[in-house]
Amino acid sequence: MEAAFRLVARLRGAPALHPRGLTCTADLDVVDDGGGPWDVPWLDDAPKRYTATVRLSRGAGLPRRMPDALGLAVRVEQVDGPGSLLDLLLTSSGRGRVTRHLPLPRADALGGPYSSLLTYRVGGVSRTLAAFPRRTRQASVHGDPESLAEALAAGPLVFDLCAETTDRAWRRFAVLTARTPLPVPREQSLGFDIYAHSAPGFTPGNALAATRRAAYRGSRAGRKGSSSPPPRVP
Repeated sequence: MEAAFRLVARLRGAPALHPRGLTCTADLDVVDDGGGPWDVPWLDDAPKRYTATVRLSRGAGLPRRMPDALGLAVRVEQVDGPGSLLDLLLTSSGRGRVTRHLPLPRADALGGPYSSLLTYRVGGVSRTLAAFPRRTRQASVHGDPESLAEALAAGPLVFDLCAETTDRAWRRFAVLTARTPLPVPREQSLGFDIYAHSAPGFTPGNALAATRRAAYRGSRAGRKGSSSPPPRVP
């Protein structure tokens, strides 16, 4: 797995998956929905705003006219104190009990939810995470970087971040607002890694962990062998 992802990243000169994307500034507002504590320090300290960075991308890098598995990568700063980072990687999916675990290709970036696909341990409970776009405009927003930049020029893109409950419903824990594109080349990523960047009480589950870690290592190694490191985000 690691070798395969290294080769693909080297050939593409970009991440093995989600090779082109738009990176932008964002805010993440933790909300108190009245449903009781999560037993997660940063979620139970609501309401609170965190600085974040978002990358929106197309998973396979297919031609624009074709639907693709769309990606929503989120990096939240200082959730566990100065210098700490929390990364979330979500993929376009369905919202049903089965389809929330399956990638669902689509063209419209606001056409449906994004899911972690696999579960997280949130306060000791296994929960799938999801981001539900708020449809604040009539026209669809295509998932390619150019269309996303045009959409952000007209206003922010807003997502409700939710965690699965024990009865498989959704409970909101934060609002994510993507705002201004950053000068990060579209073939470069900030090196999102959900295993290296997690938070106490809020960690990815063990399912496919070894495989995913190998894929991340291979993709990073392949990019380093083909291009310079991503620029630092101001």
